[in-house]
Amino acid sequence: MDRAKKPTAIPVSPIQPTPQVSISEDNSRVTANLPTGEQLDVLLYGATVISWKSANGKENLFLSSKAKLDGSKPVRGGIPLVFPVFGPPSPEHATGKLPQHGFARNSRWEYLGKSSSESSSLPNSKGDASVKLDFGLSNSMLSDSKWDYQFNLTYSITLSQDSLETSLVVRNTGSSNYDFHVLFHTYLAINNISETTVTGLEKAAFKDKVQGGKEIQPAEKPISIDSETDRIYTTAPEQVIKILENGKDRYELTRDMLSDVVVWNPWIEKAKGMADFGPEDGYKKMICVEAGSVSAWNTLEAGETWEGGQRIKAL
Repeated sequence: MDRAKKPTAIPVSPIQPTPQVSISEDNSRVTANLPTGEQLDVLLYGATVISWKSANGKENLFLSSKAKLDGSKPVRGGIPLVFPVFGPPSPEHATGKLPQHGFARNSRWEYLGKSSSESSSLPNSKGDASVKLDFGLSNSMLSDSKWDYQFNLTYSITLSQDSLETSLVVRNTGSSNYDFHVLFHTYLAINNISETTVTGLEKAAFKDKVQGGKEIQPAEKPISIDSETDRIYTTAPEQVIKILENGKDRYELTRDMLSDVVVWNPWIEKAKGMADFGPEDGYKKMICVEAGSVSAWNTLEAGETWEGGQRIKAL
């Protein structure tokens, strides 16, 4: 038989590896892994990111060694989500009966699913080789929220090769307007606080909570930490914030619809006073640089939607 004109074999493209997502046996956390090695862990309690590792295995988030991960209290470390109030609420406000930082961080969220290679709404995002996890929380899921409004929250966490993005969509599903704050309470892991600086806020005024909320004029220099620090900076969302170690870029923070940046470190005495903070000198290994909208109330009208987010790039 003449085989001179036998058909050419059709090449088969190799199957490309895809992001993997798993749920723990006790249904308490969701883990995502990229083919390139990056990893993300999220507790359903608070939808709290408790670990974000780069491809080389380096951890980018600080998690207290004494943090409670059993749902008994908000997690000390990672990225707790603050909503609908930042700090202790004023008794006169509609949030007055809520716990400090609201109820989002101490409520159990629903895992809504994943999507791969999603494009981000934030500028200059990379859509390839990423996975997005969505979580939901609504007023019907709370047994006693002490906040008499109807809402639906969708919290999206996107793991990419060099960055982590968190974004929140707030929907007012009721008939009454309401006010809210939102903040991503990010604990960044660092090598040594004495060698860490923050740039991008040199021209921003801030409220110093250590000094009772005193308004401080711009320092015109990078931020360095050598004592208890708790400041609320207000700056345009397009302003890029960088965290440096020994003068070299370690993290880059980009924000969307979030005009405030909280910089926090408990330092020695306050760290000792927190039962869930450890190790005792852990304050040397962390800095909170938190994107949010907390210096003034956001008012959401009935039937309206608000959305904001951040992207942290590990450098």
